[in-house]
Amino acid sequence: MYAAGMEDLALYIHWPFCLSKCPYCDFNSHVRDKIPQARMVAALRRELAFEAARIGPRHLTSIFFGGGTPSLLDPENVAALITDAKSLFTPAATIEVTLEANPTSIEAQKFADLAQAGVNRVSIGVQSFDAQALKFLGREHSAAQAIAAIELAKKHFHRLSFDLIYARPGQSEKSWRAELNTALTLAADHLSLYQLTIEEGTKFATLHARGAFSLPDEDLAAALYDATAEEAEKFGLAPYEISNYAVPGGESRHNLAYWRYGDYAGIGPGAHGRLTLAGRRLATSRHRAPEVWAALVEAKETGITIEDEISPRDQAREALLMGLRLAEGIAAKTFAARTGVQLQDAIDPATLEAAVEENYLIQTPTHLIATSEGRKRLDALLPALAR
Repeated sequence: MYAAGMEDLALYIHWPFCLSKCPYCDFNSHVRDKIPQARMVAALRRELAFEAARIGPRHLTSIFFGGGTPSLLDPENVAALITDAKSLFTPAATIEVTLEANPTSIEAQKFADLAQAGVNRVSIGVQSFDAQALKFLGREHSAAQAIAAIELAKKHFHRLSFDLIYARPGQSEKSWRAELNTALTLAADHLSLYQLTIEEGTKFATLHARGAFSLPDEDLAAALYDATAEEAEKFGLAPYEISNYAVPGGESRHNLAYWRYGDYAGIGPGAHGRLTLAGRRLATSRHRAPEVWAALVEAKETGITIEDEISPRDQAREALLMGLRLAEGIAAKTFAARTGVQLQDAIDPATLEAAVEENYLIQTPTHLIATSEGRKRLDALLPALAR
């Protein structure tokens, strides 16, 4: 198994509050008339200390504030959490500290203070530069505010990413290429470009079921995906993961920890983790409701509601699912060290042979890699591939 000790660790901190709920979002986010910030931050700090005590010494490579909308946090509270994390673990000299932000003017005004607090990378939820699309997606900002927020962020952070959503109703390849060119002209080192999907339990799921709107068909969605890579390449950004594009060295180190099946701790309401403790690989999750989670932390130092050991077989399935999303693929040696299963033993040989023949997968003596065509088909390929 993957040895513990001074191994790498990524830390995820979940801030569950938003000003409004986007109709496409199925993340654990909540709207409150008044956000109980002091109580929630105290609980986050307490749960972080609990996790550090049981995890033990680790090399902290990244901190990621996700949500929700963590840019609603006061910068001094962000600073306190970063300081705690760095004191409880051994921070990497090049530690990546990312905070998700919305591009409203009120939140963008915090960028200087957030940088002073220790954030060195922001991920801005732009989603679109088209006014009608922003309205459809339920966003609170305008295209002009998004552009202003990106330009302001560049003044305060060496590293910057922002999100766009494509395959929207009525979207054409021509309009997407134009919008993408606007984005790439503004981009720094990273872009996340997500295809719109209908998630269960969202407002969009209800509207879509009623026939209020329809999404592009599979052929157009595939054309939009291909156009994304073509346009990004012109600006030097490569698709290092299915939905993420970066210049060399601009990849999200935190998300790479997920996709490479490394250890990560998650604190806060609904946060998930994957931890190797005493030779056991554990899947952890916390109570989703913010106030209930806070009460649990106040009573027993953690809001964990589920902590299950992951079998070697399930570890292998998870590592396949995550690793084949990456352009670099899966390193067989690392796969075996982290899951306790040899890569060739985790894969159905007949499916592997067929996928290689169809140019969906590439197998080398050291790696298993999904081609660009294969990464489009992972949802269908993986159930047959994994033993």
